[in-house]
Amino acid sequence: MAKRASPAKPGATGRKRASAKPKSKAAARKPARKAAKRSPSAPRSPGRRSSDLSAADALFKLLESPLVAELLAVGATAALAAIAESRFSRKGVEGRTAKAAVKSAGKAAAAAIGRRLSNEVEEIRKASKKAK
Repeated sequence: MAKRASPAKPGATGRKRASAKPKSKAAARKPARKAAKRSPSAPRSPGRRSSDLSAADALFKLLESPLVAELLAVGATAALAAIAESRFSRKGVEGRTAKAAVKSAGKAAAAAIGRRLSNEVEEIRKASKKAK
């Protein structure tokens, strides 16, 4: 859509005045602002301290734990075993689908992780009883 022309002001001839232009480029430039200096004791972000952890930081810290890495490895191994088992067992069965294989792999992974977690908790309980 085209712009509407503004109505001409009375006495305006359409010519630009020569005095409206700056005489030099240096006069047209604005003076540069000085950067605000911050005191060395002022914190960088006033809302957070360096000791505060965000949810993402806590999640990354949890994922770096050796126990979590081991649990993921156990679950992945169980899931692969379930998928391999479904591949070999469906030679004569026409009704098995990939959906059923993924579902059984998820169940196997969850069961394996649950067993491993319960073993870890039992070991911790035994160690705490010995310490008393």
